[in-house]
Amino acid sequence: MLRQRVLTALVLMALLLPTLFWRDPLPFALLTLAFCAVGMGEWARLAGYRGWGILTFWASIWAVMAVALLWLLQQQAWELAATWLWLACGTAWLLALGLSLPRAHLPAVLAHPLALALLGFLLLQAAWLALVQLRMQGALFMLSLLALVWVADIAAYFGGRAWGHRKLAPSISPGKTRAGAWSALAATLFYAVVCVSLTPLHPNYFSQLETRFGWVGLVFWVVVLLAFAIGGDLFESLLKRAAGQKDSGKLLPGHGGVLDRIDSLLPVLPLALLLLTL
Repeated sequence: MLRQRVLTALVLMALLLPTLFWRDPLPFALLTLAFCAVGMGEWARLAGYRGWGILTFWASIWAVMAVALLWLLQQQAWELAATWLWLACGTAWLLALGLSLPRAHLPAVLAHPLALALLGFLLLQAAWLALVQLRMQGALFMLSLLALVWVADIAAYFGGRAWGHRKLAPSISPGKTRAGAWSALAATLFYAVVCVSLTPLHPNYFSQLETRFGWVGLVFWVVVLLAFAIGGDLFESLLKRAAGQKDSGKLLPGHGGVLDRIDSLLPVLPLALLLLTL
């Protein structure tokens, strides 16, 4: 399993790195579009759709709509239109998490496959568009935000192994612990402070947050971003549990599916862009 995970990670890096630092953001946008389209197919499968035909349909229509929406937003006033998109997506996440996680059960409104698939359609659209917008501001700027989720995952893993006794959400994801969540909080706050201290070397996402909201605001929003990241992870676990699936897919050997790799990022990306427009 470990060998598979490492080999898969190396292949992904070989694909992503050349596009990540290419001067033109288009190759990165197209590659991530393909990954997210697969993620849409996985979401439709978790929603209850079966068969390659219908899953391919969901993935294809999602990709076409994503490209069309990106083009329309660039033709019009990007900031105003995108702000409403980030706000709508953030509201959808708040409702989805608030109605699902405390009860460890999907709400009745999402019981129908079409409703659940359409929710994923919106959330994945907004996440991909936010990712492209971040990439347009620079690869390092984008990575400074993405690394927040990676730092949280690593800290939660080691913190949970070292001190994890009390489960965070045992009926949804038995592997997550409260100690892991506290470790992730400490690590992400430290990471954000380090990013701000590096502002003279290279502006980054957290230096912009500190400029907009000050140190108290920075701490507050880092906590909120972390909460959304944990919520996104738990929500995908809840989707898999409801569908009776261990992984969202099999595209990434040793890792599962695309959704298994980006579940924490889905709610974080739109919220992060919304904060830059406030």
